Amino acid sequence: MTYQSPTQDIVFALQTLADLDRLGDLPGLEDTSSDLVGQLIEEGGKFFSEELAPTNWDADQAACTLENGVVRTYEKFPELYRSYRETGWIGAAYDAEIGGMGLPWAVNAAGQEMLFAANMSFSLCPLLSQGAIETIEAHGSPEQRATFLERMVSGEWTGTMNLTEPHAGSDVGALKSRAEPQPDGTYRIFGQKIYITFGEHDLAENIVHLVLARTPDAPAGTKGISLFIVPKFLVNEDGSLGARNDAKCIKLEEKLGIHASPTCVMQYGDDGGAVGYLIGPENGGMSCMFTMMNNARLSVGIQGLGIAERAFQHALAYAKDRVQSAKIGGTSKDSVRIIEHPDVRRNLLLMKSQVEAFRGLAYHATSHIDVARRNADSDEAARAQRRVDLLTPIVKGWGTDIACEIASTGVQIHGGMGFVEETGAAQYYRDARILPIYEGTNGIQALDLIGRKLARDHGRAAGEMLAEMAAVIDRLEASEHLSLRAIAVRLKPAIADLEAASNYLLETAGDNMPSAAVGATPYLTLWGTVAGGWVMALQALEAHQRLDDGDSATRFLSTKLVTARFFADQFLPRSSGLLEAVKSSADEVIGLDEAAF
Repeated sequence: MTYQSPTQDIVFALQTLADLDRLGDLPGLEDTSSDLVGQLIEEGGKFFSEELAPTNWDADQAACTLENGVVRTYEKFPELYRSYRETGWIGAAYDAEIGGMGLPWAVNAAGQEMLFAANMSFSLCPLLSQGAIETIEAHGSPEQRATFLERMVSGEWTGTMNLTEPHAGSDVGALKSRAEPQPDGTYRIFGQKIYITFGEHDLAENIVHLVLARTPDAPAGTKGISLFIVPKFLVNEDGSLGARNDAKCIKLEEKLGIHASPTCVMQYGDDGGAVGYLIGPENGGMSCMFTMMNNARLSVGIQGLGIAERAFQHALAYAKDRVQSAKIGGTSKDSVRIIEHPDVRRNLLLMKSQVEAFRGLAYHATSHIDVARRNADSDEAARAQRRVDLLTPIVKGWGTDIACEIASTGVQIHGGMGFVEETGAAQYYRDARILPIYEGTNGIQALDLIGRKLARDHGRAAGEMLAEMAAVIDRLEASEHLSLRAIAVRLKPAIADLEAASNYLLETAGDNMPSAAVGATPYLTLWGTVAGGWVMALQALEAHQRLDDGDSATRFLSTKLVTARFFADQFLPRSSGLLEAVKSSADEVIGLDEAAF
């Protein structure tokens, strides 16, 4: 079973949660319309479903090879990458002046979802390139932007992120790579970086590495880190490629999943030093790199969405085909397809409803990127940026956690065959497991949420979104539709629980951050759960309105009402327990002697 892009669901979520009409009013996005976006999603979906998705299993089995510093990816990847470049999706969200399509970031997120679902290993190459493009566009000099941006937006060149070192994982401030200034204004880079996704490959003719390193006499910790552009091949003044730089892959990691993505150990400076170009101010590298990391964190969340959707599709197809046991409560002893068994149906709805909630939240978050960057009203732009900042750790953290849960449920629906590689269900679980780890572990996302996005902001962004979520209750309660009123019954106390948890952490963080940190992960889960319920409520209201207006997609819209109520019934009651987890157990966690573990 392969993947089919859920184009109808994607367009519905974009219209309902990203408000495409509003985005089309922003400067530079005037050509955006629901019809145009629908056509682009439909055409893009064909490539992802028909050309890329069928390679997922074979690429996983083939993996990558390294020989004499040369990495060979799965045999079909180079040609597929050329085809992917031709679709234009690599530069979907970038302006036409640098070769992009000039589409909203939410539409880019939709393209990413389909890409990630089709082949997650393949998708990591353009994912890292996008973050590198963002960083060079935001912090690069005019010369750097002219040299690199257009070629990267087109996909002719790709990009990487080089943070982690063998002794310095999440503690980036402990890195030791060094950058020695040269008389011509360049630097020589020396050091080793690990976990470098697509650090070496055969898809593009040049690779633009963004490398963190220390200059001489730099301050200790993160305050003494600078960022450098280190291309695989140096670029001549006319834009042609010059000599090979002193940067090479010396090892490929053997991993639990994403086997077809080369995860490289990169060595810089074995032959006199790799030529690097400072991007941004000296010792300002972490600020520059956060541009890339925040972009990547949203994208990793959307990776979770893609893999969850594909795991659901795979489990659904299997449940419709697998015959096992008689129907519960039936009169016949004949075996039936397992989708007719109540618990299997419940598991499928758990998967489907979470995917729909997550999709809406991800598109809602990314829609605010354009409002923040393009809205002439500075107050509205600032409010939108606060929304992006607030939701980034939630989309990454909650979204990737439920992606693992959904992939695991997919294995469970397959039963014993799910544990056997040949069915493909296990691959989604293996691939999904990296998502809560890279681009900042989900524990770090939770700390970011309570520290930078709640306490430092004094709850402003959280309060704005809580008020917006609460406003939907009146609309639900005013409806004559039973399911909409039932959703209100679940959503109202859940929002109250989230508000109570936010207030508790605001009070606690100022005096006792360690105690607040104990509740950080359940707080992030609470945010995702309640925001997911709000998203589903908005989709249910939209579906009901369209049905009243005579929309012909009756089965699709009626199903939206079912999944929204199911999510409310199954997930929103968990809010009270999560609130208690946020508020309790700090003494036990902090006070328990290490030897007692």
